[in-house]
Amino acid sequence: MSTTSNSATPAQFVSRPRDTDRKTRIHLGMFDRLKFLIAFTITFFVLVWSDMAGNPLLGFNDALIERTRSTWWIFVLAAIEIIRQIHFLISEYASPYHGFWQKYFAFVDKTLHRISDWNRFRLSRAIKWLLFIALLAVILGAIYDEAPVRALFLAPAALFAALPFIAQLMFAVVFILIQFVALFWFLSRGGIDTYFPDDIRTRFTDVWGQDHVLARIRENLMFLERPEEIEKFGGYVPGGILLWGPPGTGKTLMAEAMAGETGKPFVFVDPGAFNNMFFGIGILKVKSLFRKLRKLALRYGGVVAFFDEADALGNRGLAPAGGIGRYSENECHGGNYLSPVSANLVFREKFMMGGAAGGGGGMGTLQALLTELSGLKKPRGFLNRVVRRTLGMRPKTPPKYRILIVMATNLPEALDEALLRPGRIDRMYRVGYPSKAGRIRTYEGYLAKVSHSLSPEEIDKLATITPYATGARIKDTINEALIYAIRSGRTTITWPDVIKAKQLKELGPPEDVEYIERERHAVAIHEACHGVMAHVVRRHMMIDLATIEKGSDYLGMVASIPPDDQFTRWKSEYEADILVSLASLAGERMFFGGDNSSGVSGDLESATTIASFMEGHWGMGSTVSSHASNKRFEVGAPGGGGKEKRGDAAKEMRRSLADRIESNLATLLNKAEKLLKENRNQVLSLAHALEVHKTLSGEDVAAVIDGVAGPIVDGRPYTKAKNIKILEAYHEAAVRAHRDHNSPSILLPELQ
Repeated sequence: MSTTSNSATPAQFVSRPRDTDRKTRIHLGMFDRLKFLIAFTITFFVLVWSDMAGNPLLGFNDALIERTRSTWWIFVLAAIEIIRQIHFLISEYASPYHGFWQKYFAFVDKTLHRISDWNRFRLSRAIKWLLFIALLAVILGAIYDEAPVRALFLAPAALFAALPFIAQLMFAVVFILIQFVALFWFLSRGGIDTYFPDDIRTRFTDVWGQDHVLARIRENLMFLERPEEIEKFGGYVPGGILLWGPPGTGKTLMAEAMAGETGKPFVFVDPGAFNNMFFGIGILKVKSLFRKLRKLALRYGGVVAFFDEADALGNRGLAPAGGIGRYSENECHGGNYLSPVSANLVFREKFMMGGAAGGGGGMGTLQALLTELSGLKKPRGFLNRVVRRTLGMRPKTPPKYRILIVMATNLPEALDEALLRPGRIDRMYRVGYPSKAGRIRTYEGYLAKVSHSLSPEEIDKLATITPYATGARIKDTINEALIYAIRSGRTTITWPDVIKAKQLKELGPPEDVEYIERERHAVAIHEACHGVMAHVVRRHMMIDLATIEKGSDYLGMVASIPPDDQFTRWKSEYEADILVSLASLAGERMFFGGDNSSGVSGDLESATTIASFMEGHWGMGSTVSSHASNKRFEVGAPGGGGKEKRGDAAKEMRRSLADRIESNLATLLNKAEKLLKENRNQVLSLAHALEVHKTLSGEDVAAVIDGVAGPIVDGRPYTKAKNIKILEAYHEAAVRAHRDHNSPSILLPELQ
């Protein structure tokens, strides 16, 4: 049995022949073939027209015959041109004829090609201009009835006589242009501030908590000041830096310190000013900016240009829109007891909206910026670009401009990829939240500027209880503490001043409202359940404070902080977060006879979000597969079936995931109920302390639960059996008041 191959042999690709391999001459275009003949024809008929204009009795035929006799030389030139074009035409199609001329007359081409391409181009242009001037002289001679050379010199006089009319036309045109030029010039101003070396006092010693970033930036500055250290080995000086990270971490301060350290001018660019209602204004601003940068770089040996909020100019239109919403007034501020990673997950899933279109910088502005950052550098100066070209000289190559572009943004994912490529932005540094050591150094730096009585141990503790605090946040906290001290008639900051300032910045000012007794007790029980559960089951977080003072968007809260800088999260930690979230629901049902408030909604959403990620993404549930991958590849749709099958499979997959999440949450809810029953006395004790003091520090919360003396609250009375009976009686009265919607029959007790 024989088989035949169905594969076809691909056609041989033939490249276009090189000029040296051609057997015939290169074909001329139609205009190149006829341009001189057209010029001779126009010249001849203009001369005929001038004869008829000078003698009205002369007819066209007579003028044609007479002009043919007097300017016979133009026909000779036309004949020579016709013969030349016939020669070219034969050479384009007959290879033997072209080969004959190439063999015996090649010395002509060799002689011409000894001249450089640039000079041959200039020489050919000069010959064409001479030919044009000669034909013009002949035409003017016929018009003025003078010798051609003399008529050529009479032409400026006629032009001068017509100048008033030409000037009027030019003034009208220029006046209109000036209006547009003035408008665009006015709109293209602003958005750029220049600071010269003596104006900048910031140094790297003024930037605290970001030593690892400063070390790399110093390397960039070394190459900016001594570029030969890398260029002599064949490298190039990195000319672009992107600083990205959360707001307030010191990106702008770093850029200012870079200019201060180098002694170079610092140009601050506001990308928002490049957005304009008129097309092209942003492009003009970019061009004007880089002209200014080049001048400063040549004058001072370098310049630092800083683009703050660069995503406004380099945005490709995919930045996320929307923001973190607020809890409604009938919820507790649930996110504060979560770990930062858990809180970010909840907020992203609940509040972040989709991408919003609308490219940054306006049409053409980003493209102009990209071109200036890495485009061809044009020769500088009018004399260099125009005069040298006119004289047949090559313009001088542009110098190497030492321009360091620094951009800062907290949305690096919104920047165009073309902007971030090497050659434009060569290095990208994350300016993140400072570590504990960085926070200590930052606190020490700002406290050194004021009078304070904080010990090194208290500064260390302050850095511990303020994780993820940025430099701007730390500066603001110290300033607020100073305001507290001055308000109290002092000029020295104390530890209580700092704690009050911290609470004010984290919680905001409490609203001046009072709960009714039964609602105050219910809020206290709710927050006490969170606090006790967090104290019992969670070791990766420590309680920072607990409050039942009503704020702008919460009834109460238990805020927790990580005691250490931790970069990984574990299943046990996420389960502890869920237990703390579910403690409010379990506690309200347990303490209020199966009833619960709507304030648990935020807690339930937090618990469900974390459980969803555990079950479907992180491999912390009963299955191993990733829900995201299953959804992406439509796992479960047999054979790639129709839409109905795929839809059914997707529904089944979501239903299965929801069942597993509900099962996990139900198990953890039962565990939370058991733990709260075991710690019922501690919940009642903490709720009483909250009702008495409104706001407790984390140390006081622990003191109440453990039954020891705290900084403000003494937890030892809560260990006495008689006091527990008093708290139980008060709670029962509050439950009856809750059920009957009246005031408790027992006032808030004072424990001894």
